[in-house]
Amino acid sequence: MAVSPTRTELKWVRWFRDIGIDDVSLVGGKNASLGEMLRQLGPLGVPVPDGFAVTAAAFHHFMACNRLAEPVQVILDRVGGLERVGVDIADLEQASRRIRNLVLAGVMPDDLAAEIHASYAGLVEQYGEPDIAVAVRSSATAEDLPGASFAGAHSTFLDIRGEPELLDAVQRCFASLYTPRAISYRLDMGFAHAGVGLSVGVQRMVRSGTGVSGVAFTLDADSGFRSVVQIDAIWGLGENIVGGRVGPDEWYVHKPTLAAGFRPIVWRKLGRKEQRLEFDSASHRHLQHEVPAEDRNRFCLSDDDVLQLARWAVAIEDHYSVVHSQPTPMDIEFAKDGVDGSLFIVQARPETVHAGQSTSTIEVFTLREEGPVLVEGLAVGERIATGTTRVIRDPKAIRQLRPGEVLVTEITDPDWEPIMKTASAIVTERGGRTSHAAIVARELGIPAVVGAVGATSLLHDDMAVTVSCAGGETGRVLEGILDFAVEQVDLTALPESPTAIMMNLADPDQAFRVAQYPNDGVGLARMEFIFASWVRVHPLALTRFDTLSPRVQADVVELTAGYDDKTEYFVDKLSQGIGTLAAAFWPKPVILRFSDFKTNEYAHLLGGADFEPTESNPMIGWRGASRYYHPDYKDGFMLEVAAVLRVREVMGLTNLKVMVPFCRTPEEGQRVLDTMAEGGLVRGENGLEVYVMAEIPSNIVLADQFSQIFDGFSIGSNDLTQLTLGVDRDSQQIAELFDDRSEAVRRSCLELLRVAKKYGRKVGICGQAPSDYPDFAAFLVDAGIDSMSLNPDSIVRVRTRLAQGPSTGGGDQALA
Repeated sequence: MAVSPTRTELKWVRWFRDIGIDDVSLVGGKNASLGEMLRQLGPLGVPVPDGFAVTAAAFHHFMACNRLAEPVQVILDRVGGLERVGVDIADLEQASRRIRNLVLAGVMPDDLAAEIHASYAGLVEQYGEPDIAVAVRSSATAEDLPGASFAGAHSTFLDIRGEPELLDAVQRCFASLYTPRAISYRLDMGFAHAGVGLSVGVQRMVRSGTGVSGVAFTLDADSGFRSVVQIDAIWGLGENIVGGRVGPDEWYVHKPTLAAGFRPIVWRKLGRKEQRLEFDSASHRHLQHEVPAEDRNRFCLSDDDVLQLARWAVAIEDHYSVVHSQPTPMDIEFAKDGVDGSLFIVQARPETVHAGQSTSTIEVFTLREEGPVLVEGLAVGERIATGTTRVIRDPKAIRQLRPGEVLVTEITDPDWEPIMKTASAIVTERGGRTSHAAIVARELGIPAVVGAVGATSLLHDDMAVTVSCAGGETGRVLEGILDFAVEQVDLTALPESPTAIMMNLADPDQAFRVAQYPNDGVGLARMEFIFASWVRVHPLALTRFDTLSPRVQADVVELTAGYDDKTEYFVDKLSQGIGTLAAAFWPKPVILRFSDFKTNEYAHLLGGADFEPTESNPMIGWRGASRYYHPDYKDGFMLEVAAVLRVREVMGLTNLKVMVPFCRTPEEGQRVLDTMAEGGLVRGENGLEVYVMAEIPSNIVLADQFSQIFDGFSIGSNDLTQLTLGVDRDSQQIAELFDDRSEAVRRSCLELLRVAKKYGRKVGICGQAPSDYPDFAAFLVDAGIDSMSLNPDSIVRVRTRLAQGPSTGGGDQALA
C-alpha cells in the first residue's frame, strides 16, 4: 500500500478506506457507499477500485473562498422556493447556466488543491501508473439515499489524467450541483438548495473502454420482482448504457438457486450493442466506434462473468439490508477491464423506484381495444397511456413538449428530465430497460417504449396514439386513443380460497409481474407458446438441418447465429423460457405441459412445413403424446426433454413438474415415460412429478389405469367438452352446443375425482371454464378438486365467488 496522507493529516479529502455509510453528510451517498463496500465487502471478495473523496466541506470551502453562496441563492430564489409548483423551464435553464458559470469562474483554494494533488500522487504510487487514469464522479449529500437517487443529475468525468485535468474535473463537478435536473429534483423532493453539499469521488479508472460496462439490479427493474438479479451490459464505457445510446445484452439470474450452488441464468437476451465509447489517447477525447457485426452477435459477458456479478450483487444487497434494517434492493454499476479481463464494482446505490412501493396493492392495466401497431420496442412500466405525439429530434427543442403529450425522440439525457415529467408516455429509438429514459419513466410512473427503431420517422407530431406496455416484454405504440381499464387490487383484502388457486401462464415476459398476484403456483404452463415466441423454429429443422431446402437453411442459420450447435439453440432458448416461469414462482409448483401444437400449427414454425403432414382434422390427429415416441418426431421431443432437464438440474429449479397432453391410452402414457427416461428425465427422480391431461373420455373411463403411471390429472375442460359432446369448438354453426357446464362434462369431472381420490392422485383443472364461469369453479370445489388453474385476470373474481360458499347442487351430493 502506498504511503499517502492519513485521515488526521487531511482536512478536505478522505480516502475511501477511511469512510463508510455513516459519512453521507461528509462525502455524499455515492462516496459513502464506495467506502462502505471497500471496507466491508472487499474482504468478502467484492472488488472495488480504490480512490478518495473530496468532501462536501471542501465544496463549501470553495464556495466561501469565492464568495458564491449569496449570489447563488439570489438566483435560485428567482426561480421559486420549495413551495412553488411547476417551475418555468426557461427560467430554470437560465438560472442554472448563470450559477454554473459563476462556479466555473472560481479559483480553487490552495490548501484544497494541495490535498487533491497529494492524494492523486498516492494513487499513482499505489498502482504504479504515472498519470493514472481516474473517474471523477459527483456525490451529493442528498444522493443515492433509499428515497432519492438523483441519478444522472450531477456530472461524471472519465479517463481524467494528471493533476491539472483532475482539478478542472473537480470544479466542473462542483458546478453540476446546479444543473437544471439537479435544481428541479431538489424542488420535487423537498430538499433545501443550501442544505445540499457536493462531494467528488476520485476513483481508479477501470479500462472498460476496450472492455465491458454494465448495470445490475437486485430485482427486476420493471416489475419489482425481487428473486432475480437483472444484469445489462455493453461493449465500452458505461455512458452509452446509462444514456440509452445502445441496446444492451440482458440476463436474469435466480437468487435462491444461485445461493444453493446452481447456475440459474434463466434469461439471456442478445442486445444490439451498436456503438462502443472509448477514450482516444491521441485526441484526448472519448470517441464512439461502430461495433463490428461479430461482436454485436455475441454476448459481451460470459456465463461465469454473469454468475460472479450476480453473487457480488446479492452480497451487496445483503449487506445494505442489514445496514438499513430492511430489505434494500440495489442499483449497481460494474466494469470489466479490457486489458486483463478483471471485473470490478464501481458504484452501488439503493434502488429507489420500487423501494417505497406498497406490495399489498397492485394496479392491473388491460387494453380493451386494439389498433394498428405503429412502432414496437422494449416495454417499460407495465402501464398504458394515451395522448398526441410530439417528435423532438434536437434537445434544443424540448420546450416544445406540452403537458400530456407522448414524447418521441432518439434518446434522452438528464437535462431533459424537468420537461419529461409532463409527458404522458415516452418513446425512444435507442436504449434498453436500464437507459436514462427507462429509469426516469419508472420514477415518474409513466409507460415508456425504448429501443423503438425508426420511431422518429414513423411517428409525426399530433398523432393520436396509445402507448401500451402492459403486454409483456414488447411495448407498442398503437394508432388511436384506445380504451383501457385500470384495476386497483388490494391483495390483503382478497378472501381465503377453499382450494389451491394456480395460474394458467404461457408468456415468460409476464411471469415476474403476475407471480406477485396471490397464487399457489402455475397449473398450466404452455410450452408451445415458448416455442412460438422464444424459439420460433421447428425442432426437426435443427436435428435434420441437412434435409432442408437452401432457402430455409439460410433462415435457420440466421436465426441460430452465435450457436455452433443448432440444437443447442433450441435447448438454450426453450430452457430459458421455461426457467423464467419456474424462477418467477419458486418454490411453488410450476406444471409445464409438453408441446401440444396441432400439425397445422407446427407447420407454421420455421422449417415446419417440411416435416408436418396435412391432416383433414388436426384437432384429433397427430398431436400430444402420440408424437413424443413416434420416429417422425422423437428427436424433436428429446430436445424438449433436454430443456426440462437443464432447468431442473443446471438451474436447480426442481419446482418444475411436467404434464403429458392428449394421451389416449395408458399404454401410450408408459411409452412417453420410457422415452423421457431415455433422455434422463425419470419420473420420481429428484422429486419429478409427471401429470396427465384429462381431456379425452378415455382418460375418465380408464382413470384407474392412468393413476398407476402418473402422479395426477389436470382437467382440460376445453377438449373434454369438445370430445364428450362431439362438438367442434371452432365451428360457428354449432357453437351454441359447446358448453363446459353441461351435465355430461360435470359427471365426467365427478367420476375422475372419485377414482383419483381412491388411488391417492391429485386432480386439478386448467381449462377455460373456471375462469369464465365462477359458478363452475364453485361446483368443482364442492366436488373436492385439489386445485384450479385460472387466467391471471380471473383470480380476483373467482376467489371472491368461491368465498361465497357452495354452488347449487353441491358436488358432494353428486359424488354420492
